[in-house]
Amino acid sequence: MLTTYDIILKLFLGTLLGGIIGFERQTHGRPAGFRTQLLVCVSCVLLMIISEGYYRQGALSPELMRIDPTRIAAGAMTGVGFLGAGVILKTGASIQGLTTAACVWIVSAIGLAIGAGQYVAGIAGFIITFVSLWLLRILETRMPMTVYKFVTLVTDNTGDEKTVRRIFEEHAFEITKMDYVIAFPEKERIFMFTIAGKHSTQIGQIIETLSGMSFVTRVEIRS
Repeated sequence: MLTTYDIILKLFLGTLLGGIIGFERQTHGRPAGFRTQLLVCVSCVLLMIISEGYYRQGALSPELMRIDPTRIAAGAMTGVGFLGAGVILKTGASIQGLTTAACVWIVSAIGLAIGAGQYVAGIAGFIITFVSLWLLRILETRMPMTVYKFVTLVTDNTGDEKTVRRIFEEHAFEITKMDYVIAFPEKERIFMFTIAGKHSTQIGQIIETLSGMSFVTRVEIRS
């Protein structure tokens, strides 16, 4: 049987690994960030602890040999997956609700642990979940994070790409991708930039600078 030390070690190791991956995703401005990855990792560890516990019980008790422990994790996560998908919302280019979906997932894992009599695993998972949702929220606000913006710039035929690029660079934004379209017969030039910068960078300054240029006819910025 698994010892208390083994259970705690697996859960906190899952927390560490999931947190490291989540921190990396968070600093790059990805929707599934620090707390989301951490919760998903811990929930998977919990489910494997439950499955392993049933497997060991079946090996020791002949009357339990017909039990397939993998069905617990597979069946539960299939159902919870539908619930998690229902709380994820996509608004424009942004996605909301991933942390909530992860919460639904890990809460189901905690319930399975408690129901299987693995109280240490369930309580430890609860503590980790509560801390990640409450205390780590404060830590998240202090993490360095990259924000991405999608800029559509419509100009007349005198629009200069180098001038536009220089404006982004002066405001501490890096251009990660650019698409270019010329509309005929109007000869409008449409620049579509994907820019990246720090969370504290003021996007309003770029709007004012671009809108004040003589060759710009329309500016659109989306997150």
